[in-house]
Amino acid sequence: MARPIVAIVGRPNVGKSTLFNRMIGQRKAIVDPLPGLTRDRLYGVADWRGREFTVVDTAGLDLDTAQDSSRAAIEAQTRIAIDQADVILLLLDVRQGLTPIDRDIGQLLRKSRRSVIVVANKADSPTERHLAHEVLELGFEEPSLISAQHGLGVGELLDRVLEALPVPEAAAASEEAADRLAIMGRPNVGKSSLLNALLGDERALVSPTPGTTRDPIDTELMFDGVPVVLVDTAGIRRKSSSRDRLERYSLLRGIHAMERSDVVLLVIEAPTGVLAQDQHVAGYALEAGKGLVIVVNKIDLVEPATRKPAYWRMALAGDFKFASFAPVVTVSAKTKEGIGSIMPAALEVVGQRRIKMPPNELNRVLREAFLEHPPPSFKGRRLKVTYATQSSDESPTVVLFVNDTGLLHFSYRRYLEKKVRERFGLSGNPLKLVLRSEESRRSRARAAK
Repeated sequence: MARPIVAIVGRPNVGKSTLFNRMIGQRKAIVDPLPGLTRDRLYGVADWRGREFTVVDTAGLDLDTAQDSSRAAIEAQTRIAIDQADVILLLLDVRQGLTPIDRDIGQLLRKSRRSVIVVANKADSPTERHLAHEVLELGFEEPSLISAQHGLGVGELLDRVLEALPVPEAAAASEEAADRLAIMGRPNVGKSSLLNALLGDERALVSPTPGTTRDPIDTELMFDGVPVVLVDTAGIRRKSSSRDRLERYSLLRGIHAMERSDVVLLVIEAPTGVLAQDQHVAGYALEAGKGLVIVVNKIDLVEPATRKPAYWRMALAGDFKFASFAPVVTVSAKTKEGIGSIMPAALEVVGQRRIKMPPNELNRVLREAFLEHPPPSFKGRRLKVTYATQSSDESPTVVLFVNDTGLLHFSYRRYLEKKVRERFGLSGNPLKLVLRSEESRRSRARAAK
């Protein structure tokens, strides 16, 4: 089931990236006082009071200095948020008061039927909070007063977000029955051509012009009796190379498609190799708990010696070190070489997502791992796992009940993940280790009696 999407919109330098970091609990976006520094829309998964939702951080546009756009640019950003997000956070700088750009965004949002929460940021003192009354002129409910930098009021804001999110609905039977594969990648790497090669027809418009495919297109097919849905998405494009400002915000469409998928087919092109955007998309997919298959396209344009999957597995090892478990297939959508390897690889990853890890076997694997290589001690204390179990999440997740959740070093986490993979496989899928205190387990046991 897709997570709901919360988009943060606003003019440059009002604190969107800082709020984004607060909401997802980690520093992923670069924060700098220079307007427009957030180069690409970033997204992350927030978990508040047990409810997960996707948060999207938008790059600001300084209309006073932009040379290639006008107010139409901010309208494009806002309209994309209206089109794709379930809840929109309109972020304002309470110290600067309302600006013409703020009013323009507010007018667009009032005409929409989306849930909008106005957030007055940088309200660090009583004086600044008093200035927030001006925000009411936008015509929305009382604003949430926060200081994203210091975390003041963010918890209350998240409570409002939860109230505004749509009620979770059970997935339709047809959606549950079909395995969903999202075809993602930069513009012009051959995603639509790849889709056509898989389908054997021209259902998706194919054009050499980057960005021709603007909206996700769902296509159903049967593969060896298995129902599959292929989602062809708009390419991920760097801001600096966009001719059309809409391209700057097309990532949100791709994220929406990714959230609805089981496995991401990340398409890169052999002649160019891996770029930063490719790594970002892979990171997005794994953070969202999706399976991943790396598809190297256009091998007809490289030397025969560099067309085999084995070559590319070695070549990509450094660029995708964080996704070393992802299978790699090499294809040419143009000549159809290797096309037959994509679906088996993708469905194998789907199958690996559904592997069951029996508690007895899982705990045995972890005990042996601890005996083979004990965890390092920290201030005289050492990590102890009293029990482990697989959670019911869609992606492979192991819950570890431990003596102290702060004692698991990231290097030892990787070691434990490796040991679990050696036993259970999980090819192409991220493995999430969730730490909980042993006391919480005991409390649940007492409550159940």
